[in-house]
Amino acid sequence: MTSQSILCIHRVSGQQWARTAAAAVLIWALVLPSVASESSAPTPQFDPAERMPGGKATSRKSGRGKNAFSYPSGNLDFEKEFQFTLGNGIFRKLWVSSPASTTSSDGLGPLFNAKACQRCHIKDGRGHPPADAKDDFVSMLFRVGVPPSSPDEVEVLRSHRANAFPDPSYGGQIQDFAIQGHPAEARPQVSYEEFSVDLNGGQSVHLRRPSYTFSNLALGPLSSKTMISPRIANPMIGLGLLEAVPEEAIMNLADPQDSNGDGISGKPNLVWDAIHNKVSLGRFGWKAGQPSIRQQSAAAFLGDMGLSTTVFAHHAGDCTPTQAACLGAPNGAGKDNDGVEVAEAMLDLVTFYARNLAVPARPRADDPDVLAGKALFHRAGCAQCHRPRFATSSNTQVQPEFRGQTIWPYTDMLLHDMGEGLADGFTEGAANGREWRTAPLWGLGHTKDVSGHTNFLHDGRARNILEAILWHDGEARNARDRVVAMTGDERRFLIAFLNSL
Repeated sequence: MTSQSILCIHRVSGQQWARTAAAAVLIWALVLPSVASESSAPTPQFDPAERMPGGKATSRKSGRGKNAFSYPSGNLDFEKEFQFTLGNGIFRKLWVSSPASTTSSDGLGPLFNAKACQRCHIKDGRGHPPADAKDDFVSMLFRVGVPPSSPDEVEVLRSHRANAFPDPSYGGQIQDFAIQGHPAEARPQVSYEEFSVDLNGGQSVHLRRPSYTFSNLALGPLSSKTMISPRIANPMIGLGLLEAVPEEAIMNLADPQDSNGDGISGKPNLVWDAIHNKVSLGRFGWKAGQPSIRQQSAAAFLGDMGLSTTVFAHHAGDCTPTQAACLGAPNGAGKDNDGVEVAEAMLDLVTFYARNLAVPARPRADDPDVLAGKALFHRAGCAQCHRPRFATSSNTQVQPEFRGQTIWPYTDMLLHDMGEGLADGFTEGAANGREWRTAPLWGLGHTKDVSGHTNFLHDGRARNILEAILWHDGEARNARDRVVAMTGDERRFLIAFLNSL
């Protein structure tokens, strides 16, 4: 391997994909005058509750705009709204290296991806890959790890006491920034190969397949065994509501052996809960690798900014034993901060903030085009994974504002095989390299307003909703092929529905 380590994530050729899609168009065109007439599934009716996808916690703010994802749960009282505002301040806080006069804000790094939570989750929305060679990777990162190398390590993963093993040199992710006096670990670059896919009705869509290279590798070439997963930042809305869904409601949807023969075999990701020291259901992250908002927040402080918490009390962040200078650098831990860099009260506030970012209302839920698209969404089979509705728990351990709500997130929070085209080869907990958590769709149509782009999927390769659909494969292949076979008007209705969410 040279001074550049090259990762080509996607191994299905454009020509092979195009032939598959063209065959699908032909088959469906022969047997299916239109998708609307093909399925015997009942046409879903308009439910007025869909106007409030987060139940009573739906944002009270109306309209679109860049702040659509930044409002608090609509049913918080004044005191809790103040707590939300304090958490927002810490979410936006710019951390600095140690030592510093601002002892409540020091401890950054030595290696990091961003100086603030808000730098990745811009306006609490979706990250993106670099728009061009002058852009950076601040709202996108690269997870790295290696397969188990001994029977003991196999047992650790089998029992889920670890989700993945970090790369011995580069740790759990590549940090492309560092504080003064320390080298960044690498400089990533992305390039794309484009190919076209023909749809029924004469439309042609160009998809782009990313490849990644890493130059200036501070610790030498990556191992041939190193697994790498590019990931953009996820939107932050509705997390507390997803956390409030009863575990059994999610587990009841799992069918890992496809016992009902419908081609959908969603499975839960069972991951290590560092807070409760046990295996728990994963709900958050691209592969459902985190069991709770609190642990997700603490993991981001550690990996993205090199900041320790009481959950992960490693003051040097993601530094590995091979990085002696990194491990020996000054840190911001102190007794005034509970012996860590992010004091417990700060972690509490950030967790509360992340838990209470509200889902926007859906004012166009009853639009005729939207309802037509909703019917097509169900008839194509999309709702088999993107489950429209859940009821949250009434358990007293759940935040009162989230109890007993009917919510419309359009996810099952399970892992699904999405095919070789989207495979990253990275294992995380029970998730293999082809499996991804079903992404929630609520707020989808606000992406352009909030984030300034419409990049979708785990690495942002899709430049719009239709491209994201066309990358679906594996368990989602039949649903994708039905979209390929739709008429132009039917696809327009489908996109109108998705943009209404």
